[in-house]
Amino acid sequence: MSRDLRDRVVAAVDGGLSCRAAAERFGVSAASAIRWRQLSLQHGTPAAKPQGGDRRSAKIEDHAALIHAAIEKQSDITLDELRMMLAGHGVSTSIATLWRFFARHRITRKKRRPMRASRTAPTL
Repeated sequence: MSRDLRDRVVAAVDGGLSCRAAAERFGVSAASAIRWRQLSLQHGTPAAKPQGGDRRSAKIEDHAALIHAAIEKQSDITLDELRMMLAGHGVSTSIATLWRFFARHRITRKKRRPMRASRTAPTL
């Protein structure tokens, strides 16, 4: 629901209507009106809490120094080898988590040697 609707429902309740009457007036459920009123009383606003976002990356970020050291030591380490190395240090993680870590830190990995230049035409 929009912030404006939440504010109007709470304002109606503050103006003397019951939560159920305000809900009926604005065409929302009584449970929503009650919840918005409680949010307004507890937090000063009936606004929704932020949604989405990454809440788990901090776990792997705590071990960034260990990951960077492993890459320095062995530049061609695979993600699975890195995952197993972290497991040896008591860090449980997935390859996808490591992939996102590399993307955040702009660490790129080449999987093959560069091709030699073409003699007849440039390779695209």
